[in-house]
Amino acid sequence: MAAGGITRVFPDLTEDLLLNLFHKGAQAQWTSRDLDWKIPTSLSPRQRLALARLLTPVYFGEQTAMAGASSILPSVMAAGETTAQLYLASFIMDEARHFEALTQLYRTLGHDPLGIRDMPELLRYYHRLRQGDRVDWVWGILISDIIGKHFYRGLGPNQAAPDPLFGGLSTRILRDESRHLAFAEHYLKRNFASLVPERRQALVEMRDDLFRMLASMTERVRADVEAFDVEVDDFLGGVWTDIETVGKRIGLTGDVLDGSNGPPRNGHSVAVKAVPLPVSAAPQDAGAGDDNIVARCFGCLLSLICSQRLATT
Repeated sequence: MAAGGITRVFPDLTEDLLLNLFHKGAQAQWTSRDLDWKIPTSLSPRQRLALARLLTPVYFGEQTAMAGASSILPSVMAAGETTAQLYLASFIMDEARHFEALTQLYRTLGHDPLGIRDMPELLRYYHRLRQGDRVDWVWGILISDIIGKHFYRGLGPNQAAPDPLFGGLSTRILRDESRHLAFAEHYLKRNFASLVPERRQALVEMRDDLFRMLASMTERVRADVEAFDVEVDDFLGGVWTDIETVGKRIGLTGDVLDGSNGPPRNGHSVAVKAVPLPVSAAPQDAGAGDDNIVARCFGCLLSLICSQRLATT
């Protein structure tokens, strides 16, 4: 039991899905040193640049998920969710592994990620993940992992001729992401019944906010997506369909109050033009030193986003 926000020293450690996922994660460890970085790439110079640009939100997401999980652990502990906190510990290791491996990949590609000025939605997206309580955070992680699943599949093993290095890395990351999705869905199912209608509506609004920002980010790199013969609208449609399907499984029917600006909820492919995009398509003029300031202070900026105090349920 929990008393005064502190879990007891010897908590119940019940055999549940989250404990099983923790053991699976512990037994499936790997690092970038398990990959053969000397394998010749099959990517053209244009595809190498495109991949570096497309990886930007995913790469940023690995960092924020790692930091965000660390900051959410205390609230999970305070709620007495012992197996969830054990699983989150393995989740942090997964995100750290992905972040380190993708850093190595960037060095191999010979290109850097896009800057914040080139994709300002990055900060807005991950700031949105930190608004609310631990249920909101898990819901946001589920949405982000669905996006990651479609990204890695589309540019990795689902390619007609997958690049040996990125295809192998994608396959490893997808195995980790499958556990993350199973965790998020199970956790939300377990907690969803206790949510009042207003809280459920807030999750719907969060879903729509995140999807609109995803659509805006994807539109910025449309030409890079097409360098891999992937249709932007098919990618967004697949992501939306999965979000809607999982939402129904956890009890979120998808019904939205009249006047919602979210994307269509009919399960069909979602065209980017059908989604209202934030008004910030072009970076504002700024001094040449602005990017250097962001680069120097990026760790501080990221920690501020991820350390925002969450509400308790």
